[in-house]
Amino acid sequence: MQEASAFKAIGRRKESIARVRLTAGSGGFIVNKKPLDKYFTKETERLVVKQPLQLTNTLDKFNIVANLTGGGFCGQAGALRLGISRALVMVDASFRDTLKQNGFLTRDPRMKERKKYGQKGARKRFQWTKR
Repeated sequence: MQEASAFKAIGRRKESIARVRLTAGSGGFIVNKKPLDKYFTKETERLVVKQPLQLTNTLDKFNIVANLTGGGFCGQAGALRLGISRALVMVDASFRDTLKQNGFLTRDPRMKERKKYGQKGARKRFQWTKR
């Protein structure tokens, strides 16, 4: 295990960016200056965020401070999960195999497709009229 005061990592998903700071502590979560429970109101989003810590059995060993910008809550939860996973790999390289097998170190490349000119949306066309 590498000795440092704080481990910083960035996670992204859709339009969301999560800047994560991992420090040794008792398992506290601060997201955008709020506790995790106040920021993510849905239980599924909180579970997604905690997945890498539960997998590596480090849920009560680190304090996490995160700044999230852009996107919605689901995208932000995914970005935070990636950021936490990357920070855990910096802490201990032996976590890498476990996290990679569960897909927590893979950046989800799916983005919103752009709207094209002459169309109503990305794929939808304007209504065609015969006469």
